[in-house]
Amino acid sequence: MDEGNQSVMSEFVLLGLCHSWNIQVLLVMIFSVFYLIIVSGNIVIMVLIITDSHLHSPMYFLLANLSFVDMWLSSITIPKMIADFLKESKTISFGGCMSQIFFAHFIAGFEMVLLAVMAYDRYVAICKPLRYSTIMSLRMCIRLVVTSWITGFVHSMSQIVMIVPLPFCGPKEIDSFFCDRPLVIKLACMDTYSLDILMNLDCGVLAVTCFILVLTSYTYILLTVHRSCKSGASKALSTCTAHITVVVLLFGPSIFIYVWPLSITWVNKFLAVFYYVFTPLLNPAIYTLRNKKIQNALKRFRSYYLECKGNR
Repeated sequence: MDEGNQSVMSEFVLLGLCHSWNIQVLLVMIFSVFYLIIVSGNIVIMVLIITDSHLHSPMYFLLANLSFVDMWLSSITIPKMIADFLKESKTISFGGCMSQIFFAHFIAGFEMVLLAVMAYDRYVAICKPLRYSTIMSLRMCIRLVVTSWITGFVHSMSQIVMIVPLPFCGPKEIDSFFCDRPLVIKLACMDTYSLDILMNLDCGVLAVTCFILVLTSYTYILLTVHRSCKSGASKALSTCTAHITVVVLLFGPSIFIYVWPLSITWVNKFLAVFYYVFTPLLNPAIYTLRNKKIQNALKRFRSYYLECKGNR
C-alpha cells in the first residue's frame, strides 16, 4: 500500500438503524422515553437501597451496583443515537469511537462478573444459610465488586490496545448506531482475520466463564431446593427467578454478537438495541415488580415523602 494513500482516520460515519426520516423521528421519541425510564428507574433503586435500612444486605448492595452500571451502559450509546437521528450526517470522532468501545467492554465485563457474584451470593444464601453472614460480609462484598471492576477494566484494555494502533485509511462507514468493535476493526487497512478471532476469543472466555459460574451456582441451588420442603423451595425459586432472567437478557445478546461465528447485520443491530436499551430498561422492572422488599421500601419512601410534604 502506498504511503500516500494512508491517512489518519479523524472520524467514522455511523449508518444508524434506518434511513427513513419519519421512522427516525418516531425512534427519537421512543428512545428518549426509554432512556428517561432507564435513568430514573435505576436511580430510584439505588436511592432506596442506600436510604432504607431494611435493604442493607449483600444482595441489595450488589443490586445497587447492577443498577448503577445499567444506567451507564445505556448512556454509552442512547444519547448519541438519539442525537444522530436528528442529523443528516451521523459522524463520530476517532477518539469518541474508541471511548465507546472502551466503556462498552468495560461495563459489559464488569456486569458479567457481577452477575456471577450475585449468583454466588444466592448460592451461599440458599445452600449455606447458617454461614451466609460470615461468608458474605461487607468486606467480602466490597472485594467482589472491586474484582468485578478490575476484571472489566482489564478486559476492556485488552480490547482497546489492539484496536487503537490499527491503520485506518478508509472506508470509514460503520453499519450500526454505535462503534461496535467487530465492525470497526473490519475498516482497518490490513488483514484482521486473526485479530478478530483473538478478540472474539477474549470476549468469549470472559462471557463463557462467567456463564458457567452462574450456571454452576444455580445448579447447586436447584439441587438444594429439590431436597428441601415445598415452602422453602417456592421462596428460594422466587428469589432466584429475577436473577436468572437478568442473566439470560445479558448473556444471550453478548454471546450471539461476540462469540457466534455467523454475522447478520440486521440481527446484530436488533441484539445491540436489545442489549443497550431493553436490558437496562427491563432490569429495574424485573427487580421491583417481583421483589416485595423493594416494593415495601418504595411504599415507605413514598409515605415519608408525602409526610414531609404535608408538614411544610
